[in-house]
Amino acid sequence: MEADSGAVDGAEDARASFFCRMFDAQGQAQRIGARSLAACQPAHDTLAWVDLCDPSDEEVEAVWAAWQLPPAARQFLDGGTVPEVGQSDSCFWVRAVVVRASGDKDRINGAVLVCVAGADRVVTFRREPIDFLEELRVQQPGKVGVLRAESFVATLLDRLLVSYFKAIDEHELAIERLEVGILGKGACDALNELQRLRRWASRLRRMLAPHRVVFGAMSRPDFRPDEGRAADRHFIALNMRFERALDMVENAREQVLGTFELFSNQTALRTNRAMRVLTFVTVVTGLMATIVGALGMNFGTRLFESDDAGFYGVLAGLVALGAGAFVLGRRQRWF
Repeated sequence: MEADSGAVDGAEDARASFFCRMFDAQGQAQRIGARSLAACQPAHDTLAWVDLCDPSDEEVEAVWAAWQLPPAARQFLDGGTVPEVGQSDSCFWVRAVVVRASGDKDRINGAVLVCVAGADRVVTFRREPIDFLEELRVQQPGKVGVLRAESFVATLLDRLLVSYFKAIDEHELAIERLEVGILGKGACDALNELQRLRRWASRLRRMLAPHRVVFGAMSRPDFRPDEGRAADRHFIALNMRFERALDMVENAREQVLGTFELFSNQTALRTNRAMRVLTFVTVVTGLMATIVGALGMNFGTRLFESDDAGFYGVLAGLVALGAGAFVLGRRQRWF
């Protein structure tokens, strides 16, 4: 069997389409070559893991033939993007969707991950890079060998849920930044950003909600009943984590609605402030127009015989009236 212990070439492992390690209870990892996979028989307190990243059909068929995996699990690999779970007497398999990091939050990307688990051996399959699997390839994962295949799959699915938690955290941070902008002194046109955040939250929910079938089925007592209570506890805890993630996604959608209400209230306040200013200006200019109209009456008073001095005097009076009205309005907070 092609195997070597100790440190491995992380850069090479991260790029390879075929990756296989056998972990023992002491935290040591052995590299297993593709040609030696059939001879890889995990013993007690050991776990074999094969990770396939966009492999060729020949590589997939070789893994299935070497470990004699069920044909039904093989059909899961390219069977769509809907989360599902299945099992046989010796194996079970899960299809799930991981949130991938993307700079464009309007188009959140998802990567399909398929896990096939048998007796102390696990196969993961994906067509695209997945961050936590790339990390597991290059990092020493600890005493993984003491885990059963069910517990290792539960660990991977928990990391899958972490990708949703991270996306929710980013969404909440974007909400906070938007609310600070809305409450700022300057004008804030937040409608486009609110639409983007709404699409973001809706996309997250559409990706996460279908996993209810997977995590619900795995937490039932009749799922892998021969593997002991440890696996049951892991799957039940995993289902609780899923429900928490789903609640947080629902809350993210509600946060968008709350932010929209804040935006509407701030818009109404700015509109009210503008209307008060316009009303005050209208009153002051109306008063000035009344005074000017009174000065235009056809009476022979000495005021109309004062020539330029009278004109400029009246003009100065109007300016003083406007300034006094402005000071009074600011003190009384009419605008």
